[in-house]
Amino acid sequence: MRRDRVESSGRNQQTDGAFMFGSDEESGTQVPTQAQSVVEGSSTVLVSEYKPIPDIDYLQELLAIQQQGPRSIGFFGTRNMGFMHQQLIEILSYAMVITKNHIFTSGASGTNAAVIRGALRAEKPELLTVILPQSLKKQPPESQELLSKVQNLIEKPQYDHLPLIEASRLCNMDIISKVQQVICFAFHDSKLLMETCQEAKNLRKIVTLFYLD
Repeated sequence: MRRDRVESSGRNQQTDGAFMFGSDEESGTQVPTQAQSVVEGSSTVLVSEYKPIPDIDYLQELLAIQQQGPRSIGFFGTRNMGFMHQQLIEILSYAMVITKNHIFTSGASGTNAAVIRGALRAEKPELLTVILPQSLKKQPPESQELLSKVQNLIEKPQYDHLPLIEASRLCNMDIISKVQQVICFAFHDSKLLMETCQEAKNLRKIVTLFYLD
């Protein structure tokens, strides 16, 4: 009789367990994998059907660029940054040039100036191209002194009549058209830089964005 009660109790527990939790087939749910938990969040219960990544062309392009070695990189960024940030950008620019990447940037103070200084330190002038939003004479005196050391300097005197922000927007688009990858240093409210990064993404460029705030 005791054995009957134990076996009966075991059967009841199994039945209750099946009722409370059910099986994957009965409930129609699946336990998410670790990767799905990271991507979709740990609260996800229902796991949708596997769908292929729609933008596979972009991934193939990314892999191709990485396998090709040195590439053209456009540097953008705010003028307003501290000395420490400028030093870090200068080191990054230097490292990019000595590894034979071609750097494109503009001629403003802050980020651009740090990029130019770092690239010049690498002593490979052919791997630095600076594109100005307007003519050289429209640049501040302190910028002109640094720009005088750049071998590949492109001026845009045809934009001298435009407001600087409009000329800068056109200049940024020109730089994007010449590079494979974009590196940008900005604040969340840097409107022009955010637009530049979005345009680069739209053109399937690799975009690395560093927020300073």
